[in-house]
Amino acid sequence: MSSQWKEFFDSEAATYEENPFTKNTVAEVDFLLSLYPLKPGASILDIGCGTGRHSIELAKRGYKMTGLDLSEKMLEVARENAKAPSPPDPLSPKGIEGELDIEWVNADARNFALDKIYDGAICLCEGSLGLIEKGENPVEHDLSVYRGIAKHLKPNAPLVVTCLNGYSVIRQMKDEFIADGRFNPATMVSNYMDEWSLPSGTKQIQIYERLFIAPEVVHLLEQAGFVVDAVYGGTAGYWGRRPLSLDEVEAMFCCRKKP
Repeated sequence: MSSQWKEFFDSEAATYEENPFTKNTVAEVDFLLSLYPLKPGASILDIGCGTGRHSIELAKRGYKMTGLDLSEKMLEVARENAKAPSPPDPLSPKGIEGELDIEWVNADARNFALDKIYDGAICLCEGSLGLIEKGENPVEHDLSVYRGIAKHLKPNAPLVVTCLNGYSVIRQMKDEFIADGRFNPATMVSNYMDEWSLPSGTKQIQIYERLFIAPEVVHLLEQAGFVVDAVYGGTAGYWGRRPLSLDEVEAMFCCRKKP
């Protein structure tokens, strides 16, 4: 993964959880467990775990978690979050008592190797997907992430992925973007400087990305060794068993590793 993205997430770690999309963790975990109701005690791999909000909530409910992220600064926040006592959340089921069962791993999602095989996995909020640098093959990038996850799962183990929705980007493109080099319709690659308003302040970010429409993501997942059970709308804060909207930011893919 680009050092640009590692530096970006390191710089945003301290304020990451001020982003509005991080505020629905309990409801998101409820929804994940409704899709694939693994029993407490099951082991789950969280790829691109960030500050650990999903790993921590799942661990509170009795799951054995491994959170993997490229950014050591993000993991530092995750470790502190896992230690800190949190006020009772009336929406969250009562979890296990004592220390949370979480292993934190600093690694690149494209080429990690762990000595465990898991009962399930999650890769949420783009957890490493699409984070490429100029000149990198975007298909091989995402495929390597999916293959790495598959190697660490038991047969029939579930994987839930949320990634950016290519349809929404296509619907915003204009011929003038093609003329000035910001978008290449032959490759579906965007290349432009964008301004992001973040909790840490406004930043200029060089965007180089190739977003995938849903059938392409399904194909990549199948190539990596998964069966895709469903595709839903996956925009943070608006998950549900409903068709993917063309204009929403993220899509959700519900999969199982092939037997």
